[in-house]
Amino acid sequence: MSRADMLFIENCKKILNEGFSDEHLDVRPKWDDGAPAHTIKTFGIVNRYDLSEEFPILTLRRTYFKSALDELLWIWQKKSNNVHELASGIWDQWADEDGSIGKAYGYQLGVKHKYKEGMFDQVDRVLYDLKYNPQSRRIMTNIYVHADLSEMNLYPCAYSMTFNVTGDKLNAILNQRSQDMLTANNWNVCQYAALVHMLAQVSGLKAGELVHCIADAHIYDRHIPIIRELIVREPKDAPKLVIDENIHEFYEFKSDSLRLEGYKPHKFDTKIPVAI
Repeated sequence: MSRADMLFIENCKKILNEGFSDEHLDVRPKWDDGAPAHTIKTFGIVNRYDLSEEFPILTLRRTYFKSALDELLWIWQKKSNNVHELASGIWDQWADEDGSIGKAYGYQLGVKHKYKEGMFDQVDRVLYDLKYNPQSRRIMTNIYVHADLSEMNLYPCAYSMTFNVTGDKLNAILNQRSQDMLTANNWNVCQYAALVHMLAQVSGLKAGELVHCIADAHIYDRHIPIIRELIVREPKDAPKLVIDENIHEFYEFKSDSLRLEGYKPHKFDTKIPVAI
């Protein structure tokens, strides 16, 4: 039985049963028909995933792992802010006529900074420290750069990663300021679980824990019936992550370098409305 499913069910029940509704407030998000997109939310959810035990993907419905991985590599490997370099169209609504989303996400990871060892961008600094200084308590990234927010077409949601090596295991904390539980929760969990696996492999480590900290975990009003349908389903067994063991450099990974073996999620054909 997938632990990712169990945590998702637990989180959603907590939000639905104990959450705060903003239906009486003026909110920024809108549905495509112009109606306000209200939410019910819970503040401060923390989930722990032991990546040595299972890969944390939902079986209650399909999470499109390859597309999630493609977006992760677009941000962390290509360090891109242009949707023309992304295989899916998930960022199109935030792109300008040239395909740019502004100084957001991958752009921030690619900015070089001066350290005593030389110039590094944030990803290369993480790779350097995991190789040469794995006991450091300063291995982290942050893309929520206040000076550039006015030039971002969307403020970062998942904005910070902190990596920590304990023994031979690589652990990580993902900080997220806001999370749409239906459309984005497991998408982000899968992405950053895969990232920990990739970074661990190229650093001679094993994947340990992923801790996911969500400040504002919410369910949109038009998603509530869908969530109620999902959380009564019976979770299935988690699949096995298979990663190409011949890859020893982070920039050699491709979306086809990782695959899931035995992933058999419940059928789900419901079209999910997206608030923007």
